[in-house]
Amino acid sequence: MLGLLAFALHAQGAPPDGGAGGNLLLRLVGRSSPAAQFVLLILVLFSIASWGVILYKLWSFRRAARQSATFLDVFRKSSRFSEVHAVCKSLSASPLVGIFQSGYAELNTQLRHASAAHGAGQAPVVAGPQGRPTLRSLQAVDRALLRASAVEINKLERRIPFLATTASITPFIGLFGTVWGIMNAFEGIGQMASTSLAVVAPGISEALIATAAGLFAAIPAVYFYNLLVHRVKVFATEMDDLSLEFLNIAERNFT
Repeated sequence: MLGLLAFALHAQGAPPDGGAGGNLLLRLVGRSSPAAQFVLLILVLFSIASWGVILYKLWSFRRAARQSATFLDVFRKSSRFSEVHAVCKSLSASPLVGIFQSGYAELNTQLRHASAAHGAGQAPVVAGPQGRPTLRSLQAVDRALLRASAVEINKLERRIPFLATTASITPFIGLFGTVWGIMNAFEGIGQMASTSLAVVAPGISEALIATAAGLFAAIPAVYFYNLLVHRVKVFATEMDDLSLEFLNIAERNFT
């Protein structure tokens, strides 16, 4: 396909250097029909938007991964959940913080109710003396963790489906531009009553530019969509691990 484009450009007298080739490309776009220009505009907008999503998600995922590593280090070294809770505000970009805070809130709620029922005041959040309040439902804590996990995964997946949309429809939009350019090429053949390359080449060039623009928008979107989905799966695995660790601690100390 690119070879055909180069052949068509050569037939129109395009010089081999890259700067002149870029100017020729601009001239071809300027000579294109309004429909072809509209197709190219749509593809450019899709490409710009998809790159915006890609760069934003890469930045946010890198930040979330860095803060998650810090959070796990604090979580596994602390002897009290209250110590872990104290650092959550400074690590809010980590999805693990949302999981912990949801489980911590459910755990505190149950312990406060149990403490009030026994007339013992506020219950500690970690292992206390003998006779401390106990959890009424470990399953409720598990459900709170599952709800928080679903919320955090939805946050991580936000805007990623746009990349899948870009990857799936931009090649077809480019194909539409290609078909339109070929139609113009055949129309030129009919009007000029000639099949020479000078008559056919402009329409072919327009068609191939639209195809290249569609691929330019689609290929990065496909690659980074798969990459980001994989990163979301890694975060989901870390959240599942944290939930299991949280439940193990709660079961050991409060049941």
